[in-house]
Amino acid sequence: MVCVANSLSNYRNIGGKLVYQSTKKRASGPKCPVTGKRIQGIPHLRPTEYKRSRLSRNRRTVNRAYGGVLSGGAVRERIIRAFLVEEQKIVKKVLKIQKSKEKQATKS
Repeated sequence: MVCVANSLSNYRNIGGKLVYQSTKKRASGPKCPVTGKRIQGIPHLRPTEYKRSRLSRNRRTVNRAYGGVLSGGAVRERIIRAFLVEEQKIVKKVLKIQKSKEKQATKS
């Protein structure tokens, strides 16, 4: 059994000679840590090929919040959750103010 990293394959070069070439492992591409899905719009490369010198910034990322790290669905979910949490805080505050007003009205 051969290790995938050390695998070789036969190639016929221009002169018609059979030559061994080491094959690169297939890249699975970046995945979202939340959903586990592939991130759209980013090429599937080996980790070393994402370095600054080999790939420009606009090819390494996606133009949105958490671009290139989280998938679009995960970002949408986070934004909605944050919005709902803020709404809940506002509702609690309003209820607290109403309750205090009712207490003052019953006292006087």
